[in-house]
This record gives sequence, C-alpha cells and structure tokens, in this order.
Amino acid sequence: MNPLHPWNVSPKEAIRIQEILKNQIILKNPSSKINAIGGGDVAYSKSENRLFGAIVVLSFPQMEILEAATCDGKVPFSYIPTLLSFREGPILIKTFQKLKTKPDLMMFDGQGIAHPRGIGLASHMGLVFDLPSIGCAKTPLLREFTSPGLPKGSYEWIRKEGKKVGAVLRTKDSVKPLFISPGHRIDLMTSIELVLESCRGFRFPEPLRKAHQASRMIKRKSKVYVPYLM
Repeated sequence: MNPLHPWNVSPKEAIRIQEILKNQIILKNPSSKINAIGGGDVAYSKSENRLFGAIVVLSFPQMEILEAATCDGKVPFSYIPTLLSFREGPILIKTFQKLKTKPDLMMFDGQGIAHPRGIGLASHMGLVFDLPSIGCAKTPLLREFTSPGLPKGSYEWIRKEGKKVGAVLRTKDSVKPLFISPGHRIDLMTSIELVLESCRGFRFPEPLRKAHQASRMIKRKSKVYVPYLM
C-alpha cells in the first residue's frame, strides 16, 4: 500500500492532490492472472455521521466469497461528488488493511478516469493499494455519451474532450446501465469484459453487490454476519 498524501485536507488541497496523482495512473493491463476480485463499498449514516466500509473478495471467475472485511468510522470529509475519494478513501484503507486475502483487482462503486479531473475513487484507490482497479458507478460525472442498446453487453463510449474514458454498459437486459471506467493498471476494454464476466444475473458485478450488502448490514448491525452473504 502506498501512503501517497495526508487525508485531512481542505477541498482546495484535495483538488491539488488529484492534479498531481492523475499523472501516475497507468492504463495498461496487469501482467499477472486475475484469480481474486475485491469489491469496495461504503454506506453512510446521516444520524450518526458515520461511514461503514466493506470489502468482499471473490474468486474469479467462480465468484465464490473468499473473505469479507468491514470497518466503521466518523465522516472525515464533506460530500463533494468529484472528491469522493477523500470522503470514502480513509475507511476503505482501514478495511483493506484487515484483509488476509489480498485481491488481484478491485472494483469500486465510483468513477475511474471518467471524472472531470481524470481521477475518481477507483483510480485514487488503485494508486493507494497499488492494484488494478475498475470504477462501476450508478451515475455519471461526465455527460459526453449516449445510451446503449437494451440487451446485456450493449455499451456506448463515455468521452472527455473527444477521448474515450469509459463506457455506459448494460449489465442486464433492459435495466439501467452502469458507468464503467478503468481506474488504474487496466485498460478500458478489459474493464468492460471483467465487469460483464463478474455479473451473475444482477445489475452490479458480484464483488460490488456483496460489498454493498455487507456495508448496509454493518450499518444496521455493526458487524458482518458472513453466512448472510453466501
């Protein structure tokens, strides 16, 4: 793991950090085989002003749960859509440090390079964890795209200043698409392929779907009950 910068910063300093880090992003595929994929998700409790992080690691391509880790803590940063990593990054780091089974790749509920400054949550965490990473977001931050066809696997490019930076991907027939972009150490087409290969009849790929379940569960119960995830 790479301690790249302090996290207790102002929004202005956070933007400066993004501008520096974006130049370190690599968009080439990993040389080693992907055997385990982690999904990272964070739930928020407004009443407690707390975040609940979860990372679930699944085998690939079998999509069987290998390990789940969770962590909770106070919200360290205001909600600013383009600075999500400064809000969720610290709790994801603490959660990742609990894992005994380290994934070969991480998926995050957020953007990769399809971001106004080219470094969303998935890219930022990919740099911190020094792992290939993919962003799988429910909503876009960039608007240069068209809607894909209705069948699963249909996609259209997301562009930034005319350059392909992501894809609007239909992961299930006739459901809302996801906004996919490479985070770090992976290219765009491979990101699309891995997301589709990780889906098991649901809108979200299994690593993220299981992480979402886990983060919501600890928000309710303060701890993960692993059999619920099976």
